Amino acid sequence: MSTQKVALVTGAGSGVGRAVALGLAQAGYDVVLSGRRPEPLQAVAAEIEAKGRRALAQPTDIGDEASVAELFRRLEETFGRLDVLFNNAGIGAPPVELDELPVATWKAVVDTNLTGAFLCTQGAFRLMKKQRPHGGRIINNGSISAHVPRPFSAPYTATKHAITGLTRSTSLDGRAHDIACGQVDIGNAATDMTVRMQAGVPQPDGSTRPEPTMDAKHVADAVVYMAGLPLDANVQFMTVMATKMPFIGRG
Repeated sequence: MSTQKVALVTGAGSGVGRAVALGLAQAGYDVVLSGRRPEPLQAVAAEIEAKGRRALAQPTDIGDEASVAELFRRLEETFGRLDVLFNNAGIGAPPVELDELPVATWKAVVDTNLTGAFLCTQGAFRLMKKQRPHGGRIINNGSISAHVPRPFSAPYTATKHAITGLTRSTSLDGRAHDIACGQVDIGNAATDMTVRMQAGVPQPDGSTRPEPTMDAKHVADAVVYMAGLPLDANVQFMTVMATKMPFIGRG
């Protein structure tokens, strides 16, 4: 029986994805890195290899079925199995009034955040069912937007609510195959995407205020904990957030 542990992280070139990929490597996983831009992926791969683990950097458009199929082909060819998938990749849309949002922008967010997560889940499911030992774990990045919206965030919020449905369905359908699925909902991790919060972001009352952030390493630690559980135990939902951010009581 192989003791090799293999994880796939989408959106792995920066931010939360990078932090989680490095955390999993530190915990003993070989890591497959997926993202749109090859240069950041290669940089993270070099950091992982410096920790003594193997890494595969595979540029991928997760909203494209053929691109995801190639990702899983290379993953299986290189490592032969997959123990953990972290569905992390996601994009937002410009904060505009709902009636001013272009349909093309809506579709782009849905393709990446929802269809991309589905395609990667599907690829992981196929491999986890047939590999020996079979089974594995899928962890979805839901964001606190899976619970409540920010102003002018309909595409992102709708997809993150949908991720919760995907998490529940995957958890249910995976039972027969020892495939566990959980969700981590993240609030204000300090990344390039949250730098703007230092200057202030729109609030539900119409004001603009700065918001606190937390180190992305805390998210990585949470995902590593979820990933490390035996397959007969599961964290179904976990929220990791900056303590003083306006989430509890938002609005």
